[in-house]
Amino acid sequence: MRLFFFLLLLSLSPNIIGQINVAEIQKNIDQTVWEPFQKAYEALDGESLNAIYADEVLRVTPEGIDTKNEFKDKNLKRLKTSKESKTQIKLDFWFDSRHTNEDTSYEVGFYKIGITINNETQYIYGQFHIVLKKIKGIWKITQDWDTTTINGKVIEAEDFSKKEPLMF
Repeated sequence: MRLFFFLLLLSLSPNIIGQINVAEIQKNIDQTVWEPFQKAYEALDGESLNAIYADEVLRVTPEGIDTKNEFKDKNLKRLKTSKESKTQIKLDFWFDSRHTNEDTSYEVGFYKIGITINNETQYIYGQFHIVLKKIKGIWKITQDWDTTTINGKVIEAEDFSKKEPLMF
């Protein structure tokens, strides 16, 4: 009987170790990608935001596909303009699913952006699909897709409220 439990324990060990490693990797991604992403976005810091992305990124939005990193220039201009106009941004998000191994992570979630101008706040809700790759030991966003609709339905507060946003 002891032999049976010993063999069972040995067969489960790789699964337990694998789960622990994935959790550790995702915690590292949270600390090195998502927390800095949120801080840079809220600080309207385009340079810090762009630094989280790889040199070559596939960016897809309802407006089209960007394979030339044009979105990075747009980030710089848009965030600089927002900062100059005293706009305040609050970004909240949560993950619907995450699939991660040692060097790649595919992450799907929902976001809420609160944009405050002249003490009036408007909210934008959406879904994102992100691919992260570990490049030279650093996690970088290599694919970024987001939308504000799913199956033709606009994503709203009700959709976002299905989970609590992440806290760093």
